[in-house]
Amino acid sequence: MKFVLCPRCELNYITEVEKYCKVCLREMKGETPKDEIELCSVCNEAPALPGRDVCLFCLKEMNGQQGREEDTEEHVDGSAIAGMDSVSTMDEIIPEIDEDIPSQEYGEIENELSLESVREDEENEQEDEDEEEN
Repeated sequence: MKFVLCPRCELNYITEVEKYCKVCLREMKGETPKDEIELCSVCNEAPALPGRDVCLFCLKEMNGQQGREEDTEEHVDGSAIAGMDSVSTMDEIIPEIDEDIPSQEYGEIENELSLESVREDEENEQEDEDEEEN
């Protein structure tokens, strides 16, 4: 039995006897794909939680939360948010700038950190090394 790509979607492999893959056949018939419900891997009775392989009851049992009635997800307390000011009423935080630094020092810092000056320094050092070798 040889497998070939589906001529319609060119994604799925089918046998030589089949005309189209199962996905294409469903699409051509107009059927919607069935979402399979995953059962809990522990009790095999209840549907598993999304993204997990166990149901809520088994998850609580495994975590030792049998007596508690809390959800497994974290919730934000609405009363904590209600007491906060809205963003529109908050003042803008402006950092203080120290005006005591002379502008000459700014120029020196910029020159020391500029890429061009670093390249010039490296070229000068390379020329000095070449002269010393000769």
